[in-house]
Amino acid sequence: MSAPPIEQDSFIERLGSTRRSRFIKHVLLCLAGAVMLYPLAWLVSSSLKPNSLIFADLSLWPAQWDLGNYSLGWDALEQPFSVYLVNSLVIVVLSIIGNLVSCSLAAYGFARLNFTGRKLFFTLMLGTMMLPGHVLLVPQYIVFAKLGWLNTYYPLLVPNFLATNAFYIFLMVQFMRSLPRELDDAARIDGCGPFRIFWRVIMPLCMPAFATTAIFTFISVWNEFFGPLLYLTDTELYTVPLALRQFIDSEGQSQWGQMFAMSFLSLAPVIGFFIAGQKYLVKGIATTGLK
Repeated sequence: MSAPPIEQDSFIERLGSTRRSRFIKHVLLCLAGAVMLYPLAWLVSSSLKPNSLIFADLSLWPAQWDLGNYSLGWDALEQPFSVYLVNSLVIVVLSIIGNLVSCSLAAYGFARLNFTGRKLFFTLMLGTMMLPGHVLLVPQYIVFAKLGWLNTYYPLLVPNFLATNAFYIFLMVQFMRSLPRELDDAARIDGCGPFRIFWRVIMPLCMPAFATTAIFTFISVWNEFFGPLLYLTDTELYTVPLALRQFIDSEGQSQWGQMFAMSFLSLAPVIGFFIAGQKYLVKGIATTGLK
């Protein structure tokens, strides 16, 4: 008759220890999140302070407010900041379209079609992920210079339409391999060819992988600094990272408040796009490679 109370006590102890461990984990996660969000909070706070108090007053709540950083920073450069936002947006949208179209077609070939040398070409494609980007820097620049593409958006856009990013191809290949091949067989019975199977069957089921690719492309292209710096010389073609660099002059002096204000505005599209596609991003990563 004494066994049930003992079992009940042990169950309560285990339940209490589980709750304590979960509480500790949540506290640690909240602390880690606060540490990660602190730079963003400091950026927002600094954009609302006078230039003289940004590094003198390190508190997150401004002792003196200065909303003029946003209005002054918007028109402080050679072009209104809206020009740079539009330039970056154009490049990002076209890059997303290029990566989705070209990488999905390449991934469909590797994942669903049988052809001679498929494994060899897939291995070579994965091998390109190990090449540092600086190895291809000089050859690419020479090619684009001979084509007359310098000071244009072509060097930033054309490679995205040629499936040059092996990571996105690999991501889509792993997702497409998780789809049942019986779907392809059923579509062939109905008279569908390879391209129609891709358009009618594969694409609708690969939306999580496409959303993941779109989000990664948006973040990487929007924050890209070296490529635009290398190929663009006209300030009217500058992207947001190059525009933010203009707030620092050759002597190292900077209008920090205006630069922080424009930096915060440039983060808004990235944060908004990430929040809008977060559900698909988690689903695409979680289901990639699962059978």
